[in-house]
Amino acid sequence: MTKSRAAVKIEEFKKVLESRGLKSTQQRHFIAETFFKTNTHVSLDELLKKVKRKTPNIGYATVYRTMKLLTETGLAMERQFGDGQTRFENVPQDGHHDHLICIKCSKIVEFQNQTIEDLQSETAREMGFKVVRHKLELYGYCKGCCS
Repeated sequence: MTKSRAAVKIEEFKKVLESRGLKSTQQRHFIAETFFKTNTHVSLDELLKKVKRKTPNIGYATVYRTMKLLTETGLAMERQFGDGQTRFENVPQDGHHDHLICIKCSKIVEFQNQTIEDLQSETAREMGFKVVRHKLELYGYCKGCCS
């Protein structure tokens, strides 16, 4: 039987904690597990609400520190989508993706398009630029908000 994606990420997180000499607490594991099972771009407040449903004694500072650690170690990505909130997402298994963001309802849609990626690489190469990382965010109105 293969491990779930969340279980694999939890194992990675345990190794990170051990390598940094940090305590491997139940609270950290629960926060990380809850985050890894989340399939959305989640804010700290949203994650805290999810965590508190099962473990009401976990506070904002613990969630904040755990997410900071996950971000610093590359297990989570911090995102800003123009609404003033920092959101976190799982590091994609299947490589880079871009985002469509609805400016009315804040819906976020992930997409992959190899043609766009190739065009960006070609443009950078033609201009003698070596790309280290990039992000593409398109802002507009989702299908539901257009009608």
